[in-house]
Amino acid sequence: MIYFLYGKDTYRMKRKLTEIISRYKKSCKCGLNLKHFDFSENYNENLYNLVDEIKQISIFKQKKLLVLINPSKDQKFKSSFLEQADKFIETDDIIVIYEENDIDKKDKVFKLLQKSAKCQEFVPLSGQKLRLWVIKEFERYGLKINHMVLERIINLAGNDLWRLASEIHKLAAFCDLKEVNAEDVDLMVRSKIEADIFKTIDAVSEKNKKQALRLIKNHLDKGDSPLYLLSMINYQFRNILLVKELVENRSPYDIILSKTKLHPYVAKKSYFQSQRFSFPELKKIYQKIFEADLNAKTGRVNPETALDMLISEI
Repeated sequence: MIYFLYGKDTYRMKRKLTEIISRYKKSCKCGLNLKHFDFSENYNENLYNLVDEIKQISIFKQKKLLVLINPSKDQKFKSSFLEQADKFIETDDIIVIYEENDIDKKDKVFKLLQKSAKCQEFVPLSGQKLRLWVIKEFERYGLKINHMVLERIINLAGNDLWRLASEIHKLAAFCDLKEVNAEDVDLMVRSKIEADIFKTIDAVSEKNKKQALRLIKNHLDKGDSPLYLLSMINYQFRNILLVKELVENRSPYDIILSKTKLHPYVAKKSYFQSQRFSFPELKKIYQKIFEADLNAKTGRVNPETALDMLISEI
């Protein structure tokens, strides 16, 4: 059986992957037949080991769970998958293809998976679907919220589910099984962390890594999630990159506001910070953020370590 999980909403996709792994671990207590293959690196080695695992018969007579992380960029994997499609599709083992990269829906592998696998696309939530997700996430902690709270937290956190989940967890700990009100949101979900992230990025742009690491440590000491901090750094550098591209095209400030749809304060900070980086520098930094985020979310690197390494490298 093959599961194919793909899309931009990495939070729900990661949760789905965790559910599949948890179910497997309950049914297969030994845990020796759970294997991860990260195609972000060591392509040939991963492909060889994967094919070898599929050929092998488990001595425990249990199904294996083989998790393939981001294999779409590996042309050798795609060729091998098409050539040996029957082996992959007909195997008694469970294969999970976990793909965060953009998918070419005309690709032959994608079309084959659409026919042969249990596919689930994770599109970023918006509108009523996002509201329902937030309500259910509060309900997981036994909390109720009103319409004002719902709209306020979405306005502050947007549709970044990593950040929303972190904020909801923080509110649940603070409210201690009582109904969340607007004052709680204003107290706990502050834009101050955004201001602190701006300070961190200012320190990075000034090559003051010691100051940037100190600011990150302050957040961690206060109990802020390293994944949340990564998401905020990712969010802000994405904004800077968007603004920088428009600046490079000589777009006036009002056009920048209109096209990016950023809050004026965020747009202004992003505009000034974009002046401190070249466009190639920003693209390299954004790639490093992507890699750190991937490593942290897939468990390859401890999230705090990934965060420290990122700040040290940019």
